[in-house]
Amino acid sequence: MSTGVTTDLSEKGGQVANFSSSLNSCKIDESYKYIFLPICYSFTFIFSITLNSVVLYRSFRHTKRWNASLIYMVNLASTDFMYGLSLPFLVASYIMHDNWVFGDFMCRLVRFLFYFNLYCSIFFLTCISVHRYLGICHPMKTITLETKRAVKATCVVVWVAVFALTCPIFRFAQTQFLIRGGDGGGSLVATNGDESGTGQVGFQNCWDDAIDREFQDYVPYGITLHLLGFFVPFSIIAWCYSRVVMTIFRSLHSQPPTQGVGGGGQARGSSAGIGGMGMSVILGAHSPYVHRRRKSIKTIITITLLFALCFFPFHVTRTIFLVLKVTKGVQCHTMRMVSICYKITRPLASFNAWLNALLFFLTKEKAGSCCTKPEPTQRGLHWPLRLLGKGGDEEEGIEEAGNHKENQHKVEDDVFRGLP
Repeated sequence: MSTGVTTDLSEKGGQVANFSSSLNSCKIDESYKYIFLPICYSFTFIFSITLNSVVLYRSFRHTKRWNASLIYMVNLASTDFMYGLSLPFLVASYIMHDNWVFGDFMCRLVRFLFYFNLYCSIFFLTCISVHRYLGICHPMKTITLETKRAVKATCVVVWVAVFALTCPIFRFAQTQFLIRGGDGGGSLVATNGDESGTGQVGFQNCWDDAIDREFQDYVPYGITLHLLGFFVPFSIIAWCYSRVVMTIFRSLHSQPPTQGVGGGGQARGSSAGIGGMGMSVILGAHSPYVHRRRKSIKTIITITLLFALCFFPFHVTRTIFLVLKVTKGVQCHTMRMVSICYKITRPLASFNAWLNALLFFLTKEKAGSCCTKPEPTQRGLHWPLRLLGKGGDEEEGIEEAGNHKENQHKVEDDVFRGLP
């Protein structure tokens, strides 16, 4: 919600909306947001446009080498880039003290893009988390299920689902003419038309949620949006990453593989664990991928912390804000504190627009260049043969033929790829 320096809503001449929220009787000083929010959104705009442009440019130069993780990352960068384009409108509005001069349609569009980007980011991060979980804990299923066609279809479903989830924002978000009193108190009065008088300044306000007469209808939708758009995906991400960390830690503390992999019995005994423990455990603690597994743990922890930092505070404070605003008898100091926390965490949620791209660059070491095929090791090429108990001669024959080189290496590349 966007208000003036101090909020004190009241009726005037029958042309004012019928307000009934707890916020009406409280004066909330929001002068801080006219400095804090433009700085935060300008920072996000610069980094979001720059970093996501580089990600998209580097990715589209080599589209034939895209894998599942990179397809998700390109979709993530696309929605972040679109959101970055909408930020200059918000910056200008806050610099002009909430005066919206871009029209009602742009108000609805900018508010829509904020939530559309927010939940597209959450949904794509959820898809990436599930993909990483399958790749590390169930690598054999990943080979058949995580095809490019399936991943692209998943991305289309995400775009459609998030659009359906956020399109009601076009109805609720709108402009409204307000009167800011000239007594220095900055009181706001909502009117149905332009009014001016001695000591009064009128301006168009772009509401983030809904005007007060429609707020009762907005609250159920807002809470449902938070549940389906954040809390459910966050639970899925937490579960997937907890399973991934457990699998990686088990592999780091497992015994090294038995010597003499050419022996059929021992290798076949190892292969029995494919379905249960995953490739990370099977390769053993002394495989050449131990260093990558340790880095995967750091990446998972980093992504989880950033996810919680960007999204969790915003959704918690906004849910409380919506509930308190329609609750009678809420004390003013409680409403002030919640309102300030909500306004501060809102730009924090927008930081994901450039943190997603920054994670792409910080983790590219584990995956190599986004558009370059890493050189597979000999051991990495022939791990399925060792698991099945094939002899050394058969490995050499396949190595000379090279028929299965790309397919066998794809498993390790997808599993340990460091993209978020």
